[in-house]
Amino acid sequence: MDLKQISAFLLQAFYILTGLLMFLTAFMILKDKKHPTRLGSAAFWLILGFIFVAGNYVPYKVSGILLLAIGALTLTKQVRIGNLVAPAEKFRKEQSEKLGNKIFIPSILLAIIALAIAQFTKLDGKVAIGISAAGALLVTFIITKSPSKNLIDDSNRMMQQIGPSSILPQLLAALGTVFTTAGVGEVISGGISTIIPSGNLLAGAAAYCIGMAIFTMIMGNAFAAFAVITAGIGVPFVFAQGANPAIAGALALTAGFCGTLLTPMAANFNVVPAALLETKSKNRVIIAQVPFAIILLVIHIALMYFWAF
Repeated sequence: MDLKQISAFLLQAFYILTGLLMFLTAFMILKDKKHPTRLGSAAFWLILGFIFVAGNYVPYKVSGILLLAIGALTLTKQVRIGNLVAPAEKFRKEQSEKLGNKIFIPSILLAIIALAIAQFTKLDGKVAIGISAAGALLVTFIITKSPSKNLIDDSNRMMQQIGPSSILPQLLAALGTVFTTAGVGEVISGGISTIIPSGNLLAGAAAYCIGMAIFTMIMGNAFAAFAVITAGIGVPFVFAQGANPAIAGALALTAGFCGTLLTPMAANFNVVPAALLETKSKNRVIIAQVPFAIILLVIHIALMYFWAF
């Protein structure tokens, strides 16, 4: 097997492992007789797990129907958190004092290993994340000397806390492709042309950055928004006015991340942390980020105006 085939094999293996984790969550939910929506929640994780395990082997239409099914389960509030096994407060405190800053070693290793594999090998970036996650998990067991049962309980707890938000990034990325193919960028360009004065560089930079932030808030994904907003605003109102495409494009993408800080649609950034931290308000993370996002967006507009032109 060449490196490309190895990469594809490993990627499929990690997808299958992810699907098996979802099957485990479904099994744990079915065992929970007091779960408020036992059948609906179990069905959600079974269907999603099947898509991850067998997605490569079933027709796209079947996957689409299954996605509509889990969407219906979510819409009708059939996916809820059950009775989770959480460590006792005393145990948490003891472990915190025992481990100290060692607890951050697996997270740091995950990032370092993923970056090293992505930079120095030709393996797929997603494969790099999978390998680094497996390595970080092994190091976690070595550091904490935790029994394997904790892996099962904590995995189930995390999956249920994240819930339907776990699939949102993938769906939003697909939505960006649909919008681009449908010509949404051209529609935006037509609307913006009636507002922005022709040849006004500052207005063009502001529209590009603000458009990226707003569309990212809608899409929940700056990469998905980038293609649409660049086609609709970036090319006609910034690049065509003489801006350096590399500088303007890079700043537009990071301006989109300002929108990421302001939206629950960016579930992996804003909803998941709130769920895992068990905050009283699910928007607590977003509220804390608002002033920083606004300041950074203004800075992006200024940088694009002075650096790109």
